[in-house]
Amino acid sequence: MPRAPRKDQSKEQTGRLAAVTVDETSIGRSSREVEHERAVAIYDLIAENKFRPCGHDGGPYTLQLGISGNRLVFDIRLTDGTPVIAHMLSLAPFRRIVKDYFTVCDSYYAAIRTATPDRIEAPDMGRRALHDEGSRIVVERLKRKVDLDFDTARRLFTLITVLHWKG
Repeated sequence: MPRAPRKDQSKEQTGRLAAVTVDETSIGRSSREVEHERAVAIYDLIAENKFRPCGHDGGPYTLQLGISGNRLVFDIRLTDGTPVIAHMLSLAPFRRIVKDYFTVCDSYYAAIRTATPDRIEAPDMGRRALHDEGSRIVVERLKRKVDLDFDTARRLFTLITVLHWKG
């Protein structure tokens, strides 16, 4: 049953993420670039997002992302720690896109160290296209579970790639 927002909550506080963490036990050893992407994604996600579990009118929410077995775990809570819902999604739909994304990112990061701007453009465009494709998968997999916008999905996809990184 949907919960009404508390009287002291404004509309700006509801339907959004106030905190995001990535389960440290789910993360492998990562590069400086991956850690930077993770920090920027979390910062941007907290600064601006649209995120509301379907059927729940409260918030703001906290989200812990992790991996359990072969499942991606979205543990959603209110900021006071009250559990709202946990969604477990199969990792299978993400495997190919994440693998391709890492391959293109490796080329991109190598290019930005030594290549001219015109040589950086192609890997950057490929990286962005794969990121958009991964974001569409996030939207599709969370459909009927979480109401979110595409920019929020993009930042969540970045965090999902961090969880897949094995060092």
